[in-house]
Amino acid sequence: MSLSITVGEAIVVPVEAQTWIAQRMTELQYTNTRWIEINVSTQRLIAWEGRTPVYAIIVSTGTDDHPTLVGSFTVQSKHRTARMQGDDYDVPDVPFVMYYDGNYGIHGAYWHRSFGTPVSHGCVNVAVDHAEWLFNWATIGTPVVVHY
Repeated sequence: MSLSITVGEAIVVPVEAQTWIAQRMTELQYTNTRWIEINVSTQRLIAWEGRTPVYAIIVSTGTDDHPTLVGSFTVQSKHRTARMQGDDYDVPDVPFVMYYDGNYGIHGAYWHRSFGTPVSHGCVNVAVDHAEWLFNWATIGTPVVVHY
C-alpha cells in the first residue's frame, strides 16, 4: 500500500492508512526482523531490530512538489552506485541505493548537506556514511515503513 499527494493538496493521511501503518509497525516490533522506519514529519530514519532501535539519523525526504510515498514497502533491489535521472536532474554515481518502490529509494546524497529538510524528488536522502551503514545492514526484503 502506498499513498501520495499532489501539489495543492494538504498532507492528510486517512485514519485507515494511519491505523494500518501503525499496525504494521507494531507487528514488526514483535519480531526479530530488521526493519526501517522513516518519519516524513520529523525527517528521521530509524533502523530497528524488532523493538530495539539500532541506528537513528536525520534524512531529507521529498518536497511538496515531489513527495515521498507513505506506506509499507520492502527493499526490492540494492546498488552500490546508480545514475538517477529525471526531467530536471541527472545525478551520476549515487551511492548505496536501496529501491523500495519503483524509483523510490533510500540512498546517499553527496550533492547537499540539507538533511532534516525535505529537498529530494521523492527518495530518502541520507549522508553517504549513513547510507553505507544502512546498505550493509539491510537485505533484499527488509521492510521499510514510511509515515507522517
